[in-house]
Amino acid sequence: MSKTDQEWQAILSPEQFRVLRQLGTEAPFTGKYTDTPASEKGVYECVGCGSPLYKANTKFQSSCGWPAFFDAIPGALKTIEDRSFGMTRTEMRCAKCDGHLGHIFKGEGYNTPTDERHCVNSVCLKFNPE
Repeated sequence: MSKTDQEWQAILSPEQFRVLRQLGTEAPFTGKYTDTPASEKGVYECVGCGSPLYKANTKFQSSCGWPAFFDAIPGALKTIEDRSFGMTRTEMRCAKCDGHLGHIFKGEGYNTPTDERHCVNSVCLKFNPE
């Protein structure tokens, strides 16, 4: 999915554009989905293209300040090594529109099936309830 910056700006809010298209990060504990319960049924989609990213039952409480998921829908993400800020992290992007979503952290000891924390900016997500 290829769009110009002007086309993205026409469909995204300024904050969505900054995070999704310019690799930004929303302030912690400010996002709409930070504290939503994992018991909800539905799918979290990419706000840029509508692609399904996460099933609601993969969301968990991490108290990190952003929504946390332990696994994505197969094929929904692409990952890139991120060496910014003097560290090495795994950036995740929407596989369909290449929008920046956040980062994946492994081995933090959360009691999840994958021992991964997908730290996602709320502003990049749209919840679609079942």
